[in-house]
Amino acid sequence: MQGLQLQGITKRFGETEVLKRIDLDIRGGEFLTLVGPSGCGKSTLLRIIAGLEAPDAGQIRLGDRDVTGLRAAERDLAMVFQSYALYPHLTVAENMLTPLKLRSLGRAARLPVIGPMLSRQDRAALMDRVRTVAEVLKITPLLDRKPGQLSGGQRQRVALGRAMVREPAAFLMDEPLSNLDAALRVHMRAELSGLHRQLQRTFIYVTHDQAEALTMSDRMAVMMGGEILQLGTPAAIYDDPDDLRVAQFVGSPGINLLLGEVDGAGRVTCSGQPLMRALHGATPGPVTVGLRPEHLSLVPASADTLPGTVTFAENLGADTYLHVAVEDGAHRVQLRVDSHVAAALPPGAQVHLRQHRGEALVFDAAGRRLRFAEAPARQPEIA
Repeated sequence: MQGLQLQGITKRFGETEVLKRIDLDIRGGEFLTLVGPSGCGKSTLLRIIAGLEAPDAGQIRLGDRDVTGLRAAERDLAMVFQSYALYPHLTVAENMLTPLKLRSLGRAARLPVIGPMLSRQDRAALMDRVRTVAEVLKITPLLDRKPGQLSGGQRQRVALGRAMVREPAAFLMDEPLSNLDAALRVHMRAELSGLHRQLQRTFIYVTHDQAEALTMSDRMAVMMGGEILQLGTPAAIYDDPDDLRVAQFVGSPGINLLLGEVDGAGRVTCSGQPLMRALHGATPGPVTVGLRPEHLSLVPASADTLPGTVTFAENLGADTYLHVAVEDGAHRVQLRVDSHVAAALPPGAQVHLRQHRGEALVFDAAGRRLRFAEAPARQPEIA
């Protein structure tokens, strides 16, 4: 399994620098997701890896080869597009067979009439490979249909199959699930994860949906403004973000943000109450304190709790999220509660909150993460 190394990749469109010296080491066989909002440069980076765009600066290595100047056809990479890009006049089998014919058969053997007679044995071998891949993707009954006769999920499998028959060094996927409905997206996430484990090939996957990145990736790279803000496992990105923008982007519902203040000893006060530990090397001044919804709980009123007013209960089926206005309505937070608890708290009800587990995330005025000075003796609270 070959890895990919990107060194100093820069791309400009006119005066706009859309990629700013991207360095990225993609391990062989891993599922790496490039995730970020629209316009952050993730699809442009994928197209540069594929050879469909040329970088203005930087180097791309596939294994021990420098492929920066190679055409897309010479890179041994397969790309799956958001639009599927299937030939509408060809059957599923013919769509999957096309890249094999272009790679394996000579010009005469590809001719429509005389070609099949000249290359009957070679075509039979290629068709065997198509059937093998079709069995893996469970699309064998669809081989004689045309794309117009298929559902969105079936067309997505065919697009994957057309890439798989080439047996590439890596698969590049540009938001392949965005055209599917919500239920089918969830199903296809599981399908893609299983396919990655089965093929044991490198997957580089682009999406704006942080749920896809969290559920499928071995590692994820969060991109914004043409830069990679953080690279790590989904658990590390969610639990330990290095940047306020990463903390805000990853997580649904989003992280709760409250104003805080750091004193000369590095102690943080949030909503009038001190956090339990001092920060390491923090400059006195305002900070932002982030609290995940699942780390807050409702508690009886006391001097060390955060009072608030219920504004809305959001029922998502398996989970219910309570929206609470705090700090005299200046901020709103969300916390996960049982549905029967939410039913007993109509809008306007007075409640009290406390962080019951996890660590508060503290960011300075520039959005950089500030770390606590020492490991906690017990879990910190809003207290």
